[in-house]
This record gives sequence, structure tokens and C-alpha cells, in this order.
Amino acid sequence: MKNILVALMMLVSPVLLAQDLFMVRSQLPFPEAMSALQQSIGKSGYKVSRVQRVDIGLTKSGYKTDKYRVVFFGDADELRAVSDRHPELIPYLPLKISIFAENDETLLLASSFKHLRPFYPGPDLQLQFDRWESTIRDILERVRVAE
Repeated sequence: MKNILVALMMLVSPVLLAQDLFMVRSQLPFPEAMSALQQSIGKSGYKVSRVQRVDIGLTKSGYKTDKYRVVFFGDADELRAVSDRHPELIPYLPLKISIFAENDETLLLASSFKHLRPFYPGPDLQLQFDRWESTIRDILERVRVAE
């Protein structure tokens, strides 16, 4: 039943995500902001697992950007433990932050776990969601104030 509810939430999530996003704007140009993001992730005790280019698909759709990435990160042991206990959360893992250029600035976006919280009322996951959200906010803030 929980899997069905999570699947349904994924269908309606675009409606919810606008209010559940963490977003910062950095004055850094894209390459420097990308470097600051990766350093900030490391300072949080996490490791970057992958950087995925998104701009290729956007370019094919007519958008003019070459600076759009999704940075995936986490702690392998932590993510393995969570996914072992709750395999239905695997689509949401590892953690991720989108970064893209907008004129002379760079925007960074990440989703909160607000939309998942009602489906996982147990204190263990609520605390984990709290920790992840706090870490994501800290990472974004470090990039926002980086010079």
C-alpha cells in the first residue's frame, strides 16, 4: 500500500514541489559555483557520487544553455542502510542538487522531503529527513555566500 501511495505522490508532486524547494542564488559564475558546491558537499561529510549533465536534452528541446547539472551525493553506508530498510525510497536517493547558470549568476535547487513525510511517520525516518534537509540547507548556504 505504501508503494502505491508513494507512486501516486510522484504523479502529483509537481504541484507540491514549488513550495517544497530549497533555492539559493549565487553571485558566482557557473564554474566557480560548481566547484563551491562540490567543496561544500565535502565539508558536510558527504561525497559527490555523480555529476549528470542535463543540458544535452534541453538543447535538443530548443533551450539555449550549456550550464545545467544535477549533482548527486551522499554517504554510501547511510544510503545503503536507509534503502535496505525502505527500498521504496531508492528513487529519491542519493541526495541531489540541481545547479544552472542564469545570466551572470548561478541558481541551486534541491527538493525537501516534505512530500514524503506523511508516508513515513516513524521517528527514525523523520529524523533522517530532518538531517538531510538541514545538510542540504547548509550546503546551499555555503555556496550562496562563497566568493
